[in-house]
Amino acid sequence: MDITTDTMTNELKVSKTAEGLVGSEIIKIANDINDKISKGETIYNMTIGDFNPKVFSIPAELKEEIMKAYSTNQTNYPKANGMPELREAVARFVKKNQPELDYHPDQVLISGGARPLIFATYLAVVDEGDDIIFPVPSWNNNHYTYLMKGNPVVVETQAENYFMPTAAELFPYIENATLLALCSPLNPTGTLFTQKGLEEICDMVLAENKRRAPGEKPLYVLYDQIYSTLTFGENKHHDPVSLRPEMKNYTIFVDGMSKGFAATGVRVGWAFGPTKVMAKMRAILSHIGAWSPRAEQMGTASYLNNEAAVDTYLTEMRGKVQERLAGYYNGFEQLKRDGFAVDAIAPQGAMYLTVRFSLLGYTTQDGTVLETTADITKYLLDEAKVGLVPFYAFGTPTDSDWFRLSVGTTKVEDIEVVITSLREALKKLVP
Repeated sequence: MDITTDTMTNELKVSKTAEGLVGSEIIKIANDINDKISKGETIYNMTIGDFNPKVFSIPAELKEEIMKAYSTNQTNYPKANGMPELREAVARFVKKNQPELDYHPDQVLISGGARPLIFATYLAVVDEGDDIIFPVPSWNNNHYTYLMKGNPVVVETQAENYFMPTAAELFPYIENATLLALCSPLNPTGTLFTQKGLEEICDMVLAENKRRAPGEKPLYVLYDQIYSTLTFGENKHHDPVSLRPEMKNYTIFVDGMSKGFAATGVRVGWAFGPTKVMAKMRAILSHIGAWSPRAEQMGTASYLNNEAAVDTYLTEMRGKVQERLAGYYNGFEQLKRDGFAVDAIAPQGAMYLTVRFSLLGYTTQDGTVLETTADITKYLLDEAKVGLVPFYAFGTPTDSDWFRLSVGTTKVEDIEVVITSLREALKKLVP
């Protein structure tokens, strides 16, 4: 029977967890974009945190090493915690780039990208009903908290702090919390913690854990630094353990190849942190089987040990991403100077630009009032042919008029076209 004619589909019972899981807002927007593209429209899709391989290719040496691993039959099961060669290479890579982070290879865990490692962190330290603190906007913490049946403690951040959480904002909620989920450079904003800002958060966590009774579960910090190699200008990536070595007992790092090496589909991620937590995460992932393929692991190990090639690639990668972010930022600044109701935050890191369209209440040429941020999103897609992700897809209130602009699929020559298209669409609106 054709599944489309299965009249019982909507009557079938599934788990309460599955029934209540909310779909991705980004996917909904992507579906609208794909529908337009299928009808022959030219759309500038700046929604996805991915790279166009024709614009941002993975390192040639990495590709060669992975192919070599397949040619030498590295195709059976990998070790449950990752191939030793890769864990050793990751430990060296981390220490080279963040000299204060001295982790033994046995404290490193490899998985099929960063996502399984983030969820394994939740599974390893969170019990049902535990408070989980996360700032918004941020990526997927709401979904992981839901899956864990945790209690979400949502802290709304402010534009004046570049949407990075502060110790003062977090402090009221830490007393009963098990996990504080942080990310820097931040998805979706492309902004970073300052040294002072992160030090204050670390001091707060350390004081809270000192207050807790012996044997009581501590307040852990999940520190997602998947974009750490993509920082620009004078901006510097900071991490809890480098700033406060005592944080080593409480910090679980998540990182990988996906973003800095444009290798989202290669699926090599790593975590490192306290030995006991890593052991429990290893056990969890061994049951799930969320391994990175053995050949990709062996190829990545060989590549990371080629320090000259890695340094050259990362320098070029930063330059290409920064060029695009700066181009769009300058374009938005010009639109703002020309009197349009837009704004942008200067790029600091990652592959994202935070932009604002203060268009609520504006009227289109056909008399339609833009009453919601969803209306603004649709107008920009329909009229300017530009796809952006509103911050409410990352947990902020639905009336937020800030958006994420991703440059991973952008050609340099697209920048002027996109800005011009936005200008023409904005001209047609009446305040």
